[in-house]
Amino acid sequence: MEDNIKLGNPVFDKMMFVLDKPVNEQNHRDYRFDNEELVEISDGIWAMPAYMKDDDDFSMFFIITEIDDGNTVLAFSTGEKKGEQFSLSNPIITGEALNMLVKHDKDRAASILHFLDQISKADEGNWRMVE
Repeated sequence: MEDNIKLGNPVFDKMMFVLDKPVNEQNHRDYRFDNEELVEISDGIWAMPAYMKDDDDFSMFFIITEIDDGNTVLAFSTGEKKGEQFSLSNPIITGEALNMLVKHDKDRAASILHFLDQISKADEGNWRMVE
């Protein structure tokens, strides 16, 4: 794995954040970000706003779910509004999504990265490179 992988670098697109344990009704409040709280939007799928601004059509949401290999990953989805209908995009790899956010709000992307690094320092998750 490359050393010195940083937010904004193209190689950061391949970084996925993996939680050590699944999110559930008992622990979902442990992952609050900026006064936002995870909400279970479907069975085993948790979401929470990561970036929403009145003056920007772009929005992004944390998505936490278990994937096929049994790992619980923290990915992101963009919000898509069509008329009165609001939906979330397919999940986007953690690093790729944060690199997308850098183009809209570099400080917010750095704040989210700090949040994830705090989870990692608490030994509750870690970064992995995906192929």
